[in-house]
Amino acid sequence: MKKIGLIPKMICGIILGILIGTYLPGSIVRIFVTFSSIFGNFLGFIIPLMILAFVTKGIADLGEGAGKLLGITVAIAYCSTLVAGSASYFMARAIFPSFINDSQVAAIQAADKIELKPYFNVEIAPFFTVTSGIIFAFMLGICISWLRKKGSGAYLYGVVDEFNKIITQVLAVAIVPVLPFFIMGNFAKMAFTGSVFAVLSIFWKIFICIIALHLIYITIMFVISGAYSGKNPFAMIKNELRGYFTAVGTQSSAATIPVNLQCAEANGVSQPIRDFVIPLGATVHMPGSMITITACVFTILTMYNMNHSYGLMIQLIAILGIAMVAAPGAPGGAIMSALPFLPIVGISPESAMASLAISLYLTQDSFGTAANISGDTALAVAVDKFYHRNILGDKNWTADPVK
Repeated sequence: MKKIGLIPKMICGIILGILIGTYLPGSIVRIFVTFSSIFGNFLGFIIPLMILAFVTKGIADLGEGAGKLLGITVAIAYCSTLVAGSASYFMARAIFPSFINDSQVAAIQAADKIELKPYFNVEIAPFFTVTSGIIFAFMLGICISWLRKKGSGAYLYGVVDEFNKIITQVLAVAIVPVLPFFIMGNFAKMAFTGSVFAVLSIFWKIFICIIALHLIYITIMFVISGAYSGKNPFAMIKNELRGYFTAVGTQSSAATIPVNLQCAEANGVSQPIRDFVIPLGATVHMPGSMITITACVFTILTMYNMNHSYGLMIQLIAILGIAMVAAPGAPGGAIMSALPFLPIVGISPESAMASLAISLYLTQDSFGTAANISGDTALAVAVDKFYHRNILGDKNWTADPVK
């Protein structure tokens, strides 16, 4: 098994999960669901520490211009999220009304009522939230960078560096090798409840449009990034496939960080930049999630003959670009973070329409997450060149080649 690559392992996990959920009794499937639940809680514990370890060291290693690069990266990520949401709206307005009918609402709600709970749950509370972790990482990393420029801060930097190595080892030993089993449990649950198949059988046209827009958007991001950095975008996309399929299975941007760091390395991103941009992007860059939520909300508004003008929808898109920060780190986190803001478009968080939005989103949440993390790598490639050429002023700097 050690000789098999991560992608084949994940594909095996998906296939086995579907077979287990389809043909084995619920009592057996719940064993796998229990494992995934416990491992998911462990991920929730590790993710804030992972953000703290990688982002802090990434910023500290940047040295000159760390604060400026942070602002630029966050601004680009937010603009990318807004553009993705707007593209989703115009696609949905042009295509979706032709294949939406009222009978689909009842079918989706019926499939969503089936539940499969784990036998028991082990609560593993994180030391702090992801948002707290990333804010503390910003503060600590920028301050260490400032201290190092003043000729001090070596001890604190050493602590951060060794903590980074500890988290890296934990990821290599206890996270990445177990991801295929985590994915298997997730798909076993979805196959047993029938929610995925029930929704896909009805909304497959909508999902194809959404996933197609995901792929088009991240391809454009890699083309723009490749044109700016002088790298082959299609070679970079090939290197990103491992991260993409990992995210499809984990349904978590944060859980995919260790694999996506490897993808960024293969695409020639320098270590300080990839350690900074990839974890940061996993929390603030969410074009895939925004594409999916915008399309799902538009679908529901169209079904119920409610106002779905761009002027109204852009208000929701703009506020979610801020409100969903760190939310895609957990499966389904983006749509749950969006619920309090759905009244902007006239949807009550407690209504059947909100439940339908959750069902629609969760059924293909994994593909939105995969688009998120793929965009992070494209962003990191461009930021790498911008940092060395424009902030450090090294006009002779040459990017590492794509492996």
